[in-house]
Amino acid sequence: MSTPLKKLLKASLKEKMLQVCHIKIAQKGDNVGLSFYAFFANKNDDPELLMEAATWWIQTHQLDHFEKAHRIVKMLEAEG
Repeated sequence: MSTPLKKLLKASLKEKMLQVCHIKIAQKGDNVGLSFYAFFANKNDDPELLMEAATWWIQTHQLDHFEKAHRIVKMLEAEG
């Protein structure tokens, strides 16, 4: 079985994800979990960006539906 190619996120999406994670941690504490849907409005106004986040979350990193925000921050920061 082949491993999916590691795909880096667009800088704008990465910054948005980091910002949302930090806000959620500040609001709800270090143990807060979230899904990739947390980075988007409740309407599908940017399907390409949503698919990019979903691909990074599900295919590239094989994350569960909900992950700890602090883990996502560490993963994003490690990507450089």
